[in-house]
Amino acid sequence: MRVLVVGGGAESVAPLIRRLRAHGYDTVHVDTGARALAAYRGTDLVLLDLQLPDIGGLEVCRGIRSSDDVPVIAFAAPDAEHTRVLALRAGADDCMDKPYRLPELMARIDAVMRRSRPCPKDEFPTVSYGPLRIDVISREVRLHGRPIALTRKEFDLLYRLALHRGEVVSRQRLMAEIWGDPLNHPAGRQATRTIDTHVSKLRGKLGVNSWIETVRGVGFRLGHD
Repeated sequence: MRVLVVGGGAESVAPLIRRLRAHGYDTVHVDTGARALAAYRGTDLVLLDLQLPDIGGLEVCRGIRSSDDVPVIAFAAPDAEHTRVLALRAGADDCMDKPYRLPELMARIDAVMRRSRPCPKDEFPTVSYGPLRIDVISREVRLHGRPIALTRKEFDLLYRLALHRGEVVSRQRLMAEIWGDPLNHPAGRQATRTIDTHVSKLRGKLGVNSWIETVRGVGFRLGHD
């Protein structure tokens, strides 16, 4: 797993980097927001200090979230509850006070990664539905034999709809299974709106809106082309 550590001087983040590498993580450190926005693509996790010397950490978080589903754990100043809430609203998956304890951080990393790569009990290696084929192991989607490039969350959303094709899957269920039930954290109810964004992007990538049907007031159902 590749981890991007953003912010802090080389000496201050050295213990964290050593701990991550001891766990087998390929770790990269950048000290500015601009460098973070240039380096986050292709990473599996971003550890983001919100106090950066150039671009605000909240802006960096929004920039990452606008185009990628990579998990983000943010770090805020001590007792900065308002900042933590803003970080969650900006798209962070978790937010911790500084200074943090490494054992707790490692536990939170494990929890965030479990939510970002959920494995439902009824998971199948492949799911086929007409011309649509979803390979869980390679996380590859093909439509009429053509590969469709999806983000992690887009893949998980499409897979769950395909797994329960013919059924209407509620928004609450999708949020619980894919986003780790953010209804339970301070920004949760606003975070549910992110489903609409992911559905819209999925429809665009699949080519026609009818692949994902909206059942008003309930949720979504896999359709057809």
